[in-house]
Amino acid sequence: MDYTTKLQNAIAQYKIPLLHITVWAVILLLPQILSFSDFRNEERHSHAQDTFFYLNLITRILLIGVFYINTGIAIPKLLYAKKYILFIGSQFCLFGIIIGVDYCVSHLLLVNHKFHFLKAIYYEAGLFILTALASITFKVLWDKQQADYRANERQKENLKTELAFLRSQISPHFIFNVLNNIVAMVRLKSDTVEDTVVKLSNLLQYMLYEANTEKVLLHEETTYLKSYIDLQSQRFGNKIQVITQFEGVEKSYTIEPMLLIPFVENAFKHGYGLIKDPVIKIGLKMSEAQLFFEVKNKYNADNVQKDKASGIGLGNVKRRLELLYPNTHSLTIEQQQDWFIVHLKILLKS
Repeated sequence: MDYTTKLQNAIAQYKIPLLHITVWAVILLLPQILSFSDFRNEERHSHAQDTFFYLNLITRILLIGVFYINTGIAIPKLLYAKKYILFIGSQFCLFGIIIGVDYCVSHLLLVNHKFHFLKAIYYEAGLFILTALASITFKVLWDKQQADYRANERQKENLKTELAFLRSQISPHFIFNVLNNIVAMVRLKSDTVEDTVVKLSNLLQYMLYEANTEKVLLHEETTYLKSYIDLQSQRFGNKIQVITQFEGVEKSYTIEPMLLIPFVENAFKHGYGLIKDPVIKIGLKMSEAQLFFEVKNKYNADNVQKDKASGIGLGNVKRRLELLYPNTHSLTIEQQQDWFIVHLKILLKS
């Protein structure tokens, strides 16, 4: 890690304390801006200016203390608790302490100077009220910002939890379907069982090690998708005509893992059985950053029944799309004559 990176990390870590120190340093180093004490200005002709500077400096430091007492104690414990009388009383007490300290310091620094309480109250009240109002404004805005931040963090955690739950549902569902395929192939004494088991092993490896990441490369997801289609094609053989077309997936776009597979699973699930000349068409195309995904399958309306073991499917993927790609995706599902058609568009990032 280079020096610049370390400096940036340090600034990010201590930016709030640094901001407070900078603001108060500017205020303390520019007393002429904050000096509202006219009776002191009149006395400058007979007293050293540095004496009044120190006197003003002590008063400003006390006001800084008032600011943090308000933000740390008075506002959260009194004002937020709607104890308005106690809060106002606390402000009078703080103001009285400032006047008292001002009186003592004046006698120490200005021996021959007569202290005027009414003038001191008059000239210090404005800056004290300004400090009190600033502390209230700062505390309210700060607490609102922190509440919004915590709410956003809770929302993110809730979304992560929900996405993890939705994704965890897909894995056993997928394995269940593939194992059923293998059982069917074993019963048929197919010569491709070994090849199927190898492909299943590769898919399981993908699911265990790749699908747990937040995003995967699009070409990895399509490779997984093609392997699943191959497994299903081996199972059904010539009983289903499967037509696939993948274009533009070699680019380095990323996508949520196992997002597209439910549409293909649904097509194989409902695209076979009591259907004349079953056909499944699967197309994927990238145009710039836009993903176009289409799945079409012939279906028989009388044969579309929800399997008790599969109640995941399209409802799952719809929710995932809403969470992962809000306002950047379009999903349409329609039935045209004897065709069931899914159109999906997603704006991906590279």
